[in-house]
Amino acid sequence: MDTEDRLNSFDSLVEIIAKLRSPQGCPWDREQTHHSIKGNLLEEAYEVLEAIDEQDMKKLCEELGDLLMQIVLHTQMASEDRDFEIGDVLRQINTKLIHRHPHVFGDAKVADAQQVIAKWEALKQEEGKGSLLSGIPKGMPALAYSQTIQRRVARVGFDWEEAEDIIDKLAEEVAELKKAGAHEQRVREFGDLLFTLANIARRLDIDLEAALRQANERFYRRFSYMEEACQRRNVQPSSLSLEELDALWEEAKREIKE
Repeated sequence: MDTEDRLNSFDSLVEIIAKLRSPQGCPWDREQTHHSIKGNLLEEAYEVLEAIDEQDMKKLCEELGDLLMQIVLHTQMASEDRDFEIGDVLRQINTKLIHRHPHVFGDAKVADAQQVIAKWEALKQEEGKGSLLSGIPKGMPALAYSQTIQRRVARVGFDWEEAEDIIDKLAEEVAELKKAGAHEQRVREFGDLLFTLANIARRLDIDLEAALRQANERFYRRFSYMEEACQRRNVQPSSLSLEELDALWEEAKREIKE
């Protein structure tokens, strides 16, 4: 196998990570544990999402590699402790995919994507997964968790008939937030409001996390425009009145639409 082929090989990545963790490897890599690098795994996943949002395929290719490295690193640690090997990881996911797609790898028939989802849930129940909501990591970002659990229960028919009905519910939640007195009650009503917004996004086929990331990015670029405009005009943002700041914000919105 030549050098280029070796660099294209998954086995080479496994060997490189094993070498880094070996006594002859990298001191930093040898010191790491599942716990110490779990934040890295989350960070790399978010960088993948950012590349997807930016539709930057070159960046996506690189970030997927970084994410894959984290997976192999965790697997190498497990291998050193004799918990499991990379082959066990691959065997489990391959077996799961084949079992949950009998319409592809077996004789089952499905008419559309909705039937695929229904059969997927039925197969998970056969596997002893317990509650429909079990297996969803509670450490997920709260908005994404809301959308995920709502999507799960909707698969078995627990859903609003029309998206407009949820929008009406949103108005009801806003009214309840306005009436809330004690701080604890405001927290609860605000949570209900966010939960309803997550439900609306799901029904409108909007990825809530992606939509909010895009809104954050627009705000970042528009506020940066305001700061640059202030520098050009030799003024400090803090010295401007609220009306002047609002006018500058409207200017930024006209200049930066996306």
